[in-house]
Amino acid sequence: MARKNDRQDRSGAREEPELLEKLVGINRVAKVVKGGRRFGFAALVVVGDGRGRAGFGTGKAREVPEAIRKATESAKRNMVRVPLRDGRTLHHDIKGRYGAGRVLLRAAQAGTGIIAGGPMRAVFEVLGVQDVVSKSIGSSNPHNMIKATFSALTGMQAPRSVAQKRGKRVADVLGGKRGSDDQAAAS
Repeated sequence: MARKNDRQDRSGAREEPELLEKLVGINRVAKVVKGGRRFGFAALVVVGDGRGRAGFGTGKAREVPEAIRKATESAKRNMVRVPLRDGRTLHHDIKGRYGAGRVLLRAAQAGTGIIAGGPMRAVFEVLGVQDVVSKSIGSSNPHNMIKATFSALTGMQAPRSVAQKRGKRVADVLGGKRGSDDQAAAS
């Protein structure tokens, strides 16, 4: 019996330790039935570990806590890893789009903070980004803004992975001026 408990403890240790959860929004929805209206709730939640992993999820239920629980579980299942520069900002500027929602995400210097509105701010906080400048263009619908933000974040590439794919060194990928100076000196 002791072995079984040990196994459960080990499997529990693999579970995500200390995930940050942010409730982005709750909508009350109504279903019209013969006797009147039945009200339910739809929740939108973002979850992250504060070290480059985040996910979002939605949940619907007749009660608010149940909708939040479902959304949180969905977010945990759909987590993605985002490469961060120095563990605090993005590697490069990028645009994201989902439906009518468009977002622009820009890397920022240390000390800038999170300059983002509403739903995007929640994503950056749970992701562990400390310095970023972002702009929402188009739809202000929280669902579309979050999906557009995740669309941009999944397109983010670290210079190391780009260099590996191209078969070059990281300095060759990053150094625009360095490469031209080396070529001028060689000729």
